[in-house]
Amino acid sequence: MSKNTGFRRFAVDNLKVEVYPTRAEAGAAAARAAAAELERLAQDSRTIGVIFATGASQLETLRALTSIPGLPWDKVQGFHMDEYVGISPDHPASFRHYMRRNLTDQVSMFSFREVDGNASDFDLECRQYATELRAATPQLCLLGVGENGHLAFNDPGVADFEDPVDAKIVDLDDECKLQQVAEGWFPGIEDVPARAITLTIPALLRVPTLIASVPGLRKAAIIRRTLQEEISTACPATILRRHPNATVFLDDESASQLGGAGF
Repeated sequence: MSKNTGFRRFAVDNLKVEVYPTRAEAGAAAARAAAAELERLAQDSRTIGVIFATGASQLETLRALTSIPGLPWDKVQGFHMDEYVGISPDHPASFRHYMRRNLTDQVSMFSFREVDGNASDFDLECRQYATELRAATPQLCLLGVGENGHLAFNDPGVADFEDPVDAKIVDLDDECKLQQVAEGWFPGIEDVPARAITLTIPALLRVPTLIASVPGLRKAAIIRRTLQEEISTACPATILRRHPNATVFLDDESASQLGGAGF
């Protein structure tokens, strides 16, 4: 049990939920959970496949995780979830740029495979990325939930719980683009790339341990939907409730629309 008086823990279907008073406390708790899993996996594995998410929701978790001493980063084969099509890796909104700044420049990893948003053949990049991901057999995934309920860039219009591929090219919907603008990554919706390469939902759900960081008031409505709506691609994040070992870490703001029995 946390020392924080505002700490709460409950479950919805299979999904474990932990609520902390602040964004920083929620991020630190998610980082502790991830660190414990890395240490456990390192005992029996030569390498550890890990998928990382990007975005504002992940910053506190990544800062805390990369600050924990003694973690087995030298065993981690890292991957990330998605990248805009046609964006330079030096663009501040590029997820390759984000991963370098917040992860790979902070710790020395065994390897990190970036999604190439500037590939000459995007279909080939999807196939190659999927092949390398499967070979690494990821055991841990750090993820977030978009304001439209997306996991990675699987917006409601393109999400498929039975997707036959592990990586694909998708068109981004307007709500997804507006979130990127609201978080300060782009000056306007017209500046957000129209397409992205993303891991699919089956590729994420195949990972044995999922740790989701979803702080902030802007995520309150989608957290309510994620935990209370029928499981469907209308809110892709609802599928987390079927995963056997997923935990979502919230702060008081993102949990502010939860109510009723069990919450």
